[in-house]
Amino acid sequence: MDTRLPVHAAPAWHSLDAQQALDTLHSNPLGLAEGEIASRRQRYGANRLPPPRRRGPLLRLLLQFHNLLLYMMIAAAAVTALLGHWVDTAVILVVVLINALIGFIQEGKAEHALDAIRDMLSLHAMVLRDGERRKIPAEHLVPGDIVALVSGDKVPADLRLLKVKNFLVEEAALTGESLPVEKSIARSAADAVLGDRRCMAYSGTLVSSGQALGLVVATGPATELGRIGSLLQQVQPLTTPLLRQIDGFSRWLSVALLILALVTFALGTLWHGQDPAQTFMMVVALTVAAIPEGLPAIMTVVLALGVQRMARQNAIVRRLPAVETLGSVTLICSDKTGTLTRNEMTVRRLVCADRVIDVSGVGYAPAGGFHLAGAPLQIDRALLDIGRAALLCNDARLEEDAAGIWQLHGAPTEGALATLALKTGLCAQETQAELPRSDTIPFESEHRFMATLHHDHSGHGLIYLKGAPERLLEMCSQQRTADADQPLDADFWRRQVTDLAAHGLRLLAIASRPADAEQRSLSFADVQQGFTLLALFGIIDPPREEAIAAVAECRSAGIAVKMITGDHVETARAIGAQLGIGIGRPALTGAEIELLDERSLRELLPGIEVFARASPEHKLRLVQAMQAGGEVVAMTGDGVNDAPALKRADVGVAMGRKGTEAAKEAAEIVLTDDNFATIAGAVQEGRAIYDNLKKFILFVLPTNGGEALIVIAAILLQLNLPLTPAQVLWINMVTSITLALALAFEPSEQGLMTRPPRPPAEPLLTGFFVWRVLLVSLLMMAGALGLFSWELQHGNSLASARTMAVNTVVMCEMFYLLNSRHIFASVLNREGLLGNPKVLLAIAVCLALQLMFTYAPFMQQVFGSSALGGGEWLRVLLAGLLLFSVAELEKALIRRFHLHPHAGG
Repeated sequence: MDTRLPVHAAPAWHSLDAQQALDTLHSNPLGLAEGEIASRRQRYGANRLPPPRRRGPLLRLLLQFHNLLLYMMIAAAAVTALLGHWVDTAVILVVVLINALIGFIQEGKAEHALDAIRDMLSLHAMVLRDGERRKIPAEHLVPGDIVALVSGDKVPADLRLLKVKNFLVEEAALTGESLPVEKSIARSAADAVLGDRRCMAYSGTLVSSGQALGLVVATGPATELGRIGSLLQQVQPLTTPLLRQIDGFSRWLSVALLILALVTFALGTLWHGQDPAQTFMMVVALTVAAIPEGLPAIMTVVLALGVQRMARQNAIVRRLPAVETLGSVTLICSDKTGTLTRNEMTVRRLVCADRVIDVSGVGYAPAGGFHLAGAPLQIDRALLDIGRAALLCNDARLEEDAAGIWQLHGAPTEGALATLALKTGLCAQETQAELPRSDTIPFESEHRFMATLHHDHSGHGLIYLKGAPERLLEMCSQQRTADADQPLDADFWRRQVTDLAAHGLRLLAIASRPADAEQRSLSFADVQQGFTLLALFGIIDPPREEAIAAVAECRSAGIAVKMITGDHVETARAIGAQLGIGIGRPALTGAEIELLDERSLRELLPGIEVFARASPEHKLRLVQAMQAGGEVVAMTGDGVNDAPALKRADVGVAMGRKGTEAAKEAAEIVLTDDNFATIAGAVQEGRAIYDNLKKFILFVLPTNGGEALIVIAAILLQLNLPLTPAQVLWINMVTSITLALALAFEPSEQGLMTRPPRPPAEPLLTGFFVWRVLLVSLLMMAGALGLFSWELQHGNSLASARTMAVNTVVMCEMFYLLNSRHIFASVLNREGLLGNPKVLLAIAVCLALQLMFTYAPFMQQVFGSSALGGGEWLRVLLAGLLLFSVAELEKALIRRFHLHPHAGG
């Protein structure tokens, strides 16, 4: 019997004080007694995440064949086998198998997402039991254990902190918080969101500095990490819009084909009294003609080529159909930290007593300068004093690697101050050598400042102080201006603190005072008063410049962009405003989302672009609500907290450089440069791919339609069959392998990112598509059937007439391939006729194959073809030119009278 404590029965540990938490779990600060461990392990289970239930590989493989289009392909293979065309049967079955194998491999990769979350668990833990410290495997932890943590440890279970000393935890993967979170033992409000529970440390997060003792309150599936794993397991990924459209198209085509075959057979036998056996062979020819055998293969090729192009643009596609889905995206939900921003803290504003200075440059590279009221500011003594203080009262270190990229070793905020110092022209090594550090008081949450003591080589002493502005104001009596020191104006600094905080900037103040030459150590008594306030730093993780342009590009393409972050609402608003997201609109927090029902949330979503303090459930719920509103949603993220929403979104996009493995495995696309601008490029590629798929379908369906109409007309007019089933398969194979394949290499058309996204519910075969297919099919049928009849009327053989019909269909396809390069634009120009060398190559190869079909003796024996003369080839050429001209005239009329929204002027 399973007696484990259910997750929902656990109290809100963050709302209990330390002693209440200990009492609830019947524990104490010395740890559990050894005899208690076994019973608790029996009750709660091991501290590990359970493996998910999975389908076996054989079942997964068989399910890949559960697709109507593949059923049609298998039916076509069965028909060709009945006709004895074993080569065609083999080709069709190989295509079916390749499609199934691709799906099987891609689905297998998806199942690693939960493995990636399980791998985030710590392997070992330092635990207190019976008052003794011992190192044990983390999976042996039980609720009630006391765990000791130091800098660099991975938190092994969910802990209620009992003691902390300068304890900071990196929680970005779980909460989206961009900076390490300072922890305390004070309890939080019961309704505090995950990122605000300062008295808790959660499994899978990383200790960035300090020490702590914590009480284990949840293990394994009951942890926040386990809850996300369970959530991820429950999320059902959606099929892509293209696959839904192909499925609908396949059903429509299957029903239409079945009705057409039955009606044709009935007309031939009952109305015209034809021989049932002969009519049945005609219906078989009709069936083979109407099935687009090459569609799945060409779809795979088009998508695979798109994958290669996207890889060159830093977007790695893990699941093939996601390439096209990007092209239909109507809304992008982006994480903030590292995607829209650089994930590199930067000083953007410097407030002095007599001036407010803007600082340019982003990241840890010391490039940029100082500006006063928009004008460049020369480096003066006051700025150098601030830079020197920022560099010396600092434990961070910056290094430039071989690739010219500046790497930070230390805390992000200290890295921002060190970069500012380098922008003033100071050299870190020289400055530290001129004023070596004698002693330090490290930063701790209790006193909220850091102090360092320095002496120059002449014996002069100097104390630098850095910390929370409100704390430093208590310790300062003067303020520094460019000319001299003045008495402190505390009200001025408080106003500046309020103003900078309102802009979402994180704040640090810095001060200094002289010290005696003999003083070689620092105590708290040395830093209580007498300091001169040098400056106030406004620090932020700045938006990427290219992300600002990419957001604007998405907007011009009709794609809405929303930002969902675990960060504070003020920071989220400030970054959003710089990116052009959420300006003049309210932001919505996770706590507010909790109060809304599904209907209210859906109604509110269109007016909200910034979501802050969002938990994994909030992100998942937001994505689902947007999808319920008819949006095709792309979701970006890098943390394990993003994984459920990434999996649920129509396209999940994970960060490759700084993203967790859980996020990467849950996503369809991984960005190797962690850059939002790459998403905009990928959307353009996705649209180009969908364009090429539409071009392919618009090209290939008239081939099938023309062949089918030829057979139907022959039955109704009681003519000899103009195309044998074998000849139909030859046409389909040649046009698919050569001509249709060339469209996969089409470059994207101009103005692609100025179009609105296609409606998600738009069918693959719109009214316009049906019209175009019908028009070209009729022209192809008229040309082939007309020349077939011409040959017979002039006394030529049936073999010669059929050869004329086959070559007419293929010639029409060659010319129509040129038409198909642009759906609406004219191809009567240099770019239209010569812009894709692959098209010209495909036509040349197809022409060579047709010459072989017509003149090669063994082909004449297999397909019943015969040689043609010059006059006959001229008539075939004229049929192709006629189709080309009519198709171009139709496009011109559509453009002239604006008969289609995407047709242009």
